[in-house]
Amino acid sequence: MTLLANFTRLLAVALIAGCVSGCSQPKATKADNPNIIFILVDDLGKEWVSAYGAEDIETPHVDQLAATGMQFSNAYVMPQCTPTRLSFLTGQYPYRHGWVNHWDVPRWGGGAHYDWNRNPCISMVMKDAGYKTAIAGKWQVTDFRVQPDAMTEIGFDDYCMWTGGEGNNPPSDERFWDPYIHTKDGSKTWKGAYGETVFTDFLIDFMKKNKDDPMFLYYPMVLTHTPFVTTPDDLEATTDLEKHKAMVRYTDKVLGKFVQALDELEIRDNTVIVWTTDNGTTGAITGHQNGRSVKGAKASTTEPGLCVPFIVNGPGLVPEGIKTDALIDVTDLLPTFAELGGGKLQDGYTYDGKSFSDLILGKSNDSQKSWILGMGGMNEAKLTDQGVENAYAFRDRVIREKRFKLYVNSNKQPEKLVDVLADPDEKNNLIDSQAPDAKTALARMSALIPGFPSRDNDPIYTPLPAQPWDVEITVKSEVWKQ
Repeated sequence: MTLLANFTRLLAVALIAGCVSGCSQPKATKADNPNIIFILVDDLGKEWVSAYGAEDIETPHVDQLAATGMQFSNAYVMPQCTPTRLSFLTGQYPYRHGWVNHWDVPRWGGGAHYDWNRNPCISMVMKDAGYKTAIAGKWQVTDFRVQPDAMTEIGFDDYCMWTGGEGNNPPSDERFWDPYIHTKDGSKTWKGAYGETVFTDFLIDFMKKNKDDPMFLYYPMVLTHTPFVTTPDDLEATTDLEKHKAMVRYTDKVLGKFVQALDELEIRDNTVIVWTTDNGTTGAITGHQNGRSVKGAKASTTEPGLCVPFIVNGPGLVPEGIKTDALIDVTDLLPTFAELGGGKLQDGYTYDGKSFSDLILGKSNDSQKSWILGMGGMNEAKLTDQGVENAYAFRDRVIREKRFKLYVNSNKQPEKLVDVLADPDEKNNLIDSQAPDAKTALARMSALIPGFPSRDNDPIYTPLPAQPWDVEITVKSEVWKQ
């Protein structure tokens, strides 16, 4: 080997070694670690989103998100608030994480809480993946008087939360006008403010401060839950229906503000927005959708109660103008977000969710699930010496395929079979049908029932110390189920 060749070889080796030890690694592409914004609207069914055929309202920003992204027709949540939110946080079904029923921790607490030391947690997964994390809006599974730093401990860099109605603290009931909000500075009433505006501005400000880093934003909105109230844009609304419509319009406006902020920050093409709701509309409101009258079905396992609007959008990442009948449910979000962000699921837990990141990135035409699950109904839980306990050992549930849906009762028996495509109002029970498709579907879904645990878990947590307001809270929790 010539002297020049030998020198060249040694120089190349030195340069490679130097880069291994000291050179920075290439920056990840936008597909490796996109910003993720998860917007979870409170109590809103498809019949109030014009992209899904709503006839009594216009939701232009949501419609635009759907038109330029991916719109799902078969996305399931649970029919109540707490079960949906805990299923999102953990990637597990309620029978596994135990929060089968709605439970206002700050109002009824008694030492109950979402215990991130004993359950999976999406925010920890994203934080460990290198994301800047923030949350604003409704939490309601922690009493901030008892755990004031819970949001930081759970993996959020910053937070701005409605506390939920706290026992013996009437100002905390307010989430809209003069909201009672918990931040790193503590809890207080924000006089003259409108809650949803406070939360939106907080998250947009967080984006401005952290736009050069991958961000995970969780926005569980307080709209459109009752009580029916006016909004800053509709101060003259008087009836419940007028106020509901105003709240839906403001919900749509909030989305528009986020999209505009992303454009102005020039990070829109590196951001995936997931927009959905936690369950169907309150039963006090009826809407019209695709020529049908649809009564709000919150707390019901009928389709309007748990088959919710679900839209994913990300220019350059998510294919545009796609309508999919792929089956997904709320448990799938944790593994999906983890895969999108290069995160790792926490060890030691069983997860029910399956990532659908390949679907939303255009690498697949379907999800990994052949069936999805919804379970629960009216609240039936109580606080005992053993903690929060569910009323049923095995809570009723529904199993849903793309065409057929099976109702399973609390005795673990098939009770009703519905063809949701041919019978959207679910009036015809096909459980005794001799039609080959129905018989095959019944056999197929009935075979899944023995795979469920024989007994649902109760909420899994280490009880917190007793508080002065616990006696009254216990009484309220017993009355609430009546």
